[in-house]
Amino acid sequence: MTIEKQRREFRGHEGLALVADAWGSPGDPGVLLLHGGGQTRHAWGGTAEALAGAGWYAVSLDLRGHGESAWCPDGHYHHSNFASDTVAVARSFERPPVLVGASLGGISSLLALSLAGEEIASALVLVDIATRMERVGVDRIVEFMLGKPEGYASLDEVADAIAAYNPHRPRPKDLSGLEKNLRRSDDGRYHWHWDPAFLAGPRRFSSPENPEPEHKVSDTSVLDRAARALTLPTLLVRGRMSDLLSEEGAKTFLEQVPHAKFADVSGAGHMVAGDRNDLFTRAVIDFLEQEVRPR
Repeated sequence: MTIEKQRREFRGHEGLALVADAWGSPGDPGVLLLHGGGQTRHAWGGTAEALAGAGWYAVSLDLRGHGESAWCPDGHYHHSNFASDTVAVARSFERPPVLVGASLGGISSLLALSLAGEEIASALVLVDIATRMERVGVDRIVEFMLGKPEGYASLDEVADAIAAYNPHRPRPKDLSGLEKNLRRSDDGRYHWHWDPAFLAGPRRFSSPENPEPEHKVSDTSVLDRAARALTLPTLLVRGRMSDLLSEEGAKTFLEQVPHAKFADVSGAGHMVAGDRNDLFTRAVIDFLEQEVRPR
């Protein structure tokens, strides 16, 4: 049975307009899905529909500067801004939702809990992100995102770029689905659906003790403190072929958060939900049913 999605609008930090898709009933326990940098809310479509089918109210949000959400006029794309947006949206749910965050969305979720306290959420799911990031993976993501400032002439060019970045994922035969992650400029070229200012300058963790820009991951004190403070149910999902979250990085997080559960998804890289959506979704639903579902 297909569950219809509804378009929703939220207000983030300082009233910034944020767009989301929602599946299920707002009266059901909520799940707030936050995508990675450079992605859009459509990254979670299959998972969100499955969550609704299992009795959850799933909301997939376009982060600020991404998809249909507003571009910040002041170019404020610091981690603290994304975290503050997460707090604002989480507080709009009838009951504290589960936060499910991939990459940037995961950092935003972890910092939101540190910023506002665990009363804003019922659980945390981190998707291929933790307190240690491999530089090679970070650099490869940034290189991909900055690789075509002039845009793409066709959807075939877009598909070729994705295939080069994710060679283990089959190239889609129908390219029409790519369009929802793209915008077209006046010259007709395709660009990724995010504000170029997102990567135009350094984005910093909100802490005087951690002045390093995002692409320098040597100082992780802010994330370390946030992780060690976690007491709510937590699941770490890693793509087994990930070049951003290593086995050692996952081990470090699980030592920091001893009560956390762990799922290692075979056949998946950093884009876990897209690479193996079936295994990823099953791992998340199993965790929610065992650890979070109201009894």
